[in-house]
Amino acid sequence: MMSIFFVQEHAYAQQKKADSLEALLSHAHKDTSRVNLMWQLASATSLYNPEKALVLAQQAVLLAQRIKYIDGESRSLGVLANAFLSIGNYPRALATNFEKLQLDEKQHNPRNMANALMKIGAVYVYEEEYQLGLKYYYQSDSVIKANNIEDFKYFIALNLGDVYNRLNISDSSYNYFNKSLQIAVQKNDSDWVGTSMTGLGHCYTKMSNYQFALFHYHSAIQYLETIDVHDDEVLCEALLGMANLYQKMNRNDSAQFFARRSLNLAKADNFLLKEMEAAEFLTNQYRTTNQVDSAFATMSRVQELNNTLNSKSRIRQSQVLSTNEQLRQIELEENRKEAEKERKQQLQYLFIGMFIPGFFLFTLLLSRIRVHVRLIKILGILSLLLVFEYLTLLLHPYVADLTHHTPVYELLIFVSIATLLIPSHHKIEHWLIEKLVSNRKDKLKLKKVNLKVKDPDR
Repeated sequence: MMSIFFVQEHAYAQQKKADSLEALLSHAHKDTSRVNLMWQLASATSLYNPEKALVLAQQAVLLAQRIKYIDGESRSLGVLANAFLSIGNYPRALATNFEKLQLDEKQHNPRNMANALMKIGAVYVYEEEYQLGLKYYYQSDSVIKANNIEDFKYFIALNLGDVYNRLNISDSSYNYFNKSLQIAVQKNDSDWVGTSMTGLGHCYTKMSNYQFALFHYHSAIQYLETIDVHDDEVLCEALLGMANLYQKMNRNDSAQFFARRSLNLAKADNFLLKEMEAAEFLTNQYRTTNQVDSAFATMSRVQELNNTLNSKSRIRQSQVLSTNEQLRQIELEENRKEAEKERKQQLQYLFIGMFIPGFFLFTLLLSRIRVHVRLIKILGILSLLLVFEYLTLLLHPYVADLTHHTPVYELLIFVSIATLLIPSHHKIEHWLIEKLVSNRKDKLKLKKVNLKVKDPDR
């Protein structure tokens, strides 16, 4: 059965690259930079440490949500979904991909939408819900065609060929695998060519066209064994496909030869499922040809692999539960930090709200004592400026949410508010200064009158 293919956010990252990203992350201070480095590091580590990838991706999602960095949130959700998929947590992978899709739809980002739809289809195929997988693959294909997203065309054709192959609809499977082959040849990508050729070999085998199947399997193996191709999992599949074809042609020696090659390669690369498929095939072959000792040996290996896979499945289930709890704790901690930050912000607003009336009262008090008139005017202007700037400060979060942080719309709204506030500001400013100064003048006049009355020489 073909492997499922979709566009990775950050494909085939190596340990060295992960170390480099980790070093950059430790020195990053800007929040958007931290989000980008976190999801890239999560993607890089997902191949060898999915638990760490889950934690990093979740932290990146929460940080992106807090700073309202939409693109960073979308990319982080994509990596988080891949990490869930890698540990077999299909429900969470599906939910996360749907969350990403909703975000991409709001942003009207066709490329991200196509990718999310393809991944949703892939998760359904992993769950063997082939009709649902087909539905979302076709939705992705529509977005890809409508927006001419070139680098996705190969993957969607390959995945559609794969799901039709699983449904045993060979004519449709052939059409899409052939389409993917044409793209692969045009791109001159040996890995893609070998993968598409393997799919076509499956199609021709199911259609009983053994000569064409033989040609495509041979070609696939040649491409997949080249130096610049490192997809041994597909090579295992092509070798076993060849073995299955030779079995149908009653050429048992050749069937066993290619099955053993697939088995040895899978064993060397620790592809347990591929190894078990090859071992099961060889067990049936040895039984058919009355090779009892060999059949017993491979059957024992099948049992060992089955036990290992069952054990891994139980560990994975435990891992799913533990990672769910770990992510829940991360979210709770992030919410606690956010609540604490919001509380500090509210206290600052409260302090400013108390300071402004106090400052105004202080200005009124100064107007009643002997202080230069210019200072009273300056303090009066400052009092009004503080009031109007405080209003702007309070309104800014609501305006930002209303405009989805679009600078042009924010500017227009604040210019409109300023158009209303500035004339009011000037009128109140003149009234207040006049009031303060006149109050000061009245006090001075009263003082002079009192002095005249008390002067004994006059």
